[in-house]
Parts: sequence; C-alpha cells; structure tokens
Amino acid sequence: MPLVSTPAVVLSTIRYGETSKIVRLATRDYGVQSVIAKGALRPRSRFGAAMQLLSLGQAHIIISERRDLQILTAFDLTRLHVALARDMDRYAAASALAEVTMRFAPADPHPEIYQFLHLALAQLEDAPEHEVPALGIKLLWGLAGILGFAPSLEDCARDGAPVVADGPMAFSAEDGGALCARCAGETKSARLPASDRADLEVLLSDNDAVPTLDERHAAAHRRLVTRYIRYHLGEGAELPGLEFWCARSWSAA
Repeated sequence: MPLVSTPAVVLSTIRYGETSKIVRLATRDYGVQSVIAKGALRPRSRFGAAMQLLSLGQAHIIISERRDLQILTAFDLTRLHVALARDMDRYAAASALAEVTMRFAPADPHPEIYQFLHLALAQLEDAPEHEVPALGIKLLWGLAGILGFAPSLEDCARDGAPVVADGPMAFSAEDGGALCARCAGETKSARLPASDRADLEVLLSDNDAVPTLDERHAAAHRRLVTRYIRYHLGEGAELPGLEFWCARSWSAA
C-alpha cells in the first residue's frame, strides 16, 4: 500500500468514533477521496486545526485499491480560508462549490477540477464584497462546465440549429442551454430578456469579469444555475448546501 502525497482541499468532515474523522478530500492527483484521519479529535492530534472545511494543504495518504476509505497520515496546512467563514455570502457559495465537487467529481485523477476549486476558493475569499453574489454564480457555472456539463448558448440545445445572436433568448435548464425559436415554442423554457442574456454570457465566459446584478436578478440567476445543476448532475441527490446558497435564507427581507 503506497504512501502518496498530493495537494488537497477539505470538502467535508464527519466525526467517527470518539477521536477520529472521516474526511472527503478533493485531491489534485487522485480525484475525490474519502479518508480517515485517526486521532484527529484528540487534544494533541498531529492534525491540529488543519482539518477545517475548505482548508487547503498537502495530504499524505495510504491508498489501497481494495478499499473505499483510505488512511490519512498527515495534512500539512498551506491555506486556511478564514475570510470565507466571516462572510455568509462567501461561505455559502464556497460550501455549494465544495458540495457539488464532493458529490459529482470522480475518484480518478482530474487535476483541472482540483485546480478550479483551489482558485475558486481564493477568488471568493479575495473578491470585493459587491462582486461576491455574481462571482458565486459564475463559479457554479464554471464548475458545471469543468465537470462536463457546460450549457450551449450559440446552438439550440435540442436540435443544434443556430440561435439568434442578439436580443431575448429562450433557455431550458432541462435541455441544456439556449433554444431556437421553433424549439422554444414546443417546450417550457425561461425567457431571458436581452440584458439578462448578456449577463448570462458574462457569467459563462472564461474571463474574470462578473456582471453587476441587483438582488432580483442575482436571485433569478442563482435559481437558473441551481436548476441546471440539479437536473444534469443531481439525479435526485439532496444538495442542501446548494439549496441554501440559492435561497440566501440568511438575507434580510
């Protein structure tokens, strides 16, 4: 059983017995792995405070292909995203990203998924406050794309016909993107005004730009990406972190 070392992000932790934790890690070299951190809850544990949700570090793991739960021997902390926990908007978006990664990223090497999550958490922590709501939406769309489910905007998601380049756009989360005029008339879809379409195009772009969204439009875009992820990735799975982020139930009325 080899001992391997890989950069990793802590996606979740649960108590196991009196002194240990079961941890889900997004690793750069081995995909999402479930590991046991024996003795992590002891006062003088070698893990210390490193095993916090969303923390980044170097994981040392004994891996065996014959078991689903690997053994974590050490976790060298490199970044504890403290600022995320001080702001509910940032923390909720980060938790939704971690939950989607944990549920749907494979247990195979996909370094691009780890790299995306690693950079996304840093972006959420460092972004100006006014950009955080739109940034969370953009990052959830980005993660869906990295996982292989990017929506189509230029061609109809149902029949592949070109979509008119300007003006309002019909968008179907269930079909996987924009619809041409004919398909939009045959199925239920969201009708995006030209301004909302432009905002969605920015949210789906590869650059760092984020649109300026008031709360009403931000809520509509949160619902859209949440519905899209639930349909294409969720397969009936409960996603409380994603739903909490979508609802923003902590916000003042």
